[in-house]
Amino acid sequence: MPNRIPLISLVLALGFWTMPEPAVAQALLPYTLQIDSAQLEQTAVSLAEEAVQLARLQQYELAVPRAELATQLAPKNAQTWTLLGSLYLQVEQFDKGIEALGQAQSLSPENASIKFVLGEAHFRKANYQKAAEYLQAGLKLQPDTPGALFDLGNSFYKLKRFDQAIAQYEKAFALEKNLWPAINNIGLVKYEMGDVDGAIKRWEQAIALDDKAAESMLALAVALYGKGDQAKGLAMGEAALKLDKRYATVEYLKENLWGDRLIADTQKLLATPEMKAALDKIQDAPPPPM
Repeated sequence: MPNRIPLISLVLALGFWTMPEPAVAQALLPYTLQIDSAQLEQTAVSLAEEAVQLARLQQYELAVPRAELATQLAPKNAQTWTLLGSLYLQVEQFDKGIEALGQAQSLSPENASIKFVLGEAHFRKANYQKAAEYLQAGLKLQPDTPGALFDLGNSFYKLKRFDQAIAQYEKAFALEKNLWPAINNIGLVKYEMGDVDGAIKRWEQAIALDDKAAESMLALAVALYGKGDQAKGLAMGEAALKLDKRYATVEYLKENLWGDRLIADTQKLLATPEMKAALDKIQDAPPPPM
């Protein structure tokens, strides 16, 4: 599990989605139009429900057109716009996602979940200040939301507001005691601040929460190796990459918010003959049985 909580926008959108009642036309309209309006709304609901089911199966390309049609049939329904915006984020159509979520917010301006998803959308566009603003606005309405606090910590981290980032991660962890990525990310922040011992303590804590936390294991390996405990660093680094070899690539480390200092030190560890040999073995190993 990468240190960003994956698909928080979709989790929020699916949690936000409930079966609405079909709209009823005004009493003075002809009876046939009442039926048509109700049928259109019910069709939109059915399409949205199909999109939700497809999203749960991660079939986003199939879910998007259903959600698009649902918004056309029920343009005043904030839920369908929220669902569509979240699905756009999953297929990395960020501008469309922000536009759809803006429609949702205009229909439901005091809904915290929409603001949280808008925060993620702007984060993924690397507009970290805007992301922080939306997340903070949502947290004013719904303060005890671990995922949003975590994402706000990430936004502050990218803005190099390190102390504020740590404070948000700690709040998130206080609300959800198995949220090891929050502890892991405090380690990332502390390492970039030059507090290597503080980072080590946090990564050890994250591993105690989840002994399969490959990211924390590799980060801890890098820190230990840099402090001179080379044998332990090499052994732990190999164990981490056996769990998830993606962490051997710089691009994946950047996706998971590793800072420049930690990435540079990771490259030193990975360049050792021992780690090169271990990686060769890992790359050649057959995939685990399904």
